[in-house]
Amino acid sequence: MRRLLLAPLLAVVLFATAATAPKTYDVGRIETRLGEILFVLFDQTPHHKESFLKLASTHYWDSLTFNRVIKNFVAQGGCPDTPEGFSGSPYLLAPEFNDSLKHVYGAVGAGRDNNPGQLSAGCQFYIVANKDGLPKLDNHYTVYGQVVKGMEVVEAIVSQPKDSTNKPYMAIPLHIDVVTMTADQLKGYGYIVK
Repeated sequence: MRRLLLAPLLAVVLFATAATAPKTYDVGRIETRLGEILFVLFDQTPHHKESFLKLASTHYWDSLTFNRVIKNFVAQGGCPDTPEGFSGSPYLLAPEFNDSLKHVYGAVGAGRDNNPGQLSAGCQFYIVANKDGLPKLDNHYTVYGQVVKGMEVVEAIVSQPKDSTNKPYMAIPLHIDVVTMTADQLKGYGYIVK
């Protein structure tokens, strides 16, 4: 009889604990030889977010680099940027343009070539390194994240000596994974969840 009474009580305790646990947010973490970058992944771009989570969980980027760095523009990495386009990308994604997601300083977006459907390369990403933002890219490239920590690292990356194709002379390897944070933890970095 006593066991029967404990089961409902345990269920209530478990439900109450789950109900009071704070919501968490997926945060991409990029570790480089120049430091760490953290960025929130947006729910408003579900396919790009899902793609990032999938590739991070399989360590897809761990053999790749920031392959294109341009001061006052972007730090770009994740797959080869060749004259033929993103032939090394594992797949392409339909654009997820959103008027509320702009190319502001620290925005994370999906790279693409000049394909007519504006499809994103599944593996290619960039971080906006222009303090005035890059509004000319809005509604042409999908923004799916925002840096909350590490813009000084992005600035160091785009300031590296590079060749005529904007590839750094000294490779900047990527190690990418995903962590979760609460709204309070993100607020600690100055980011307010909307």
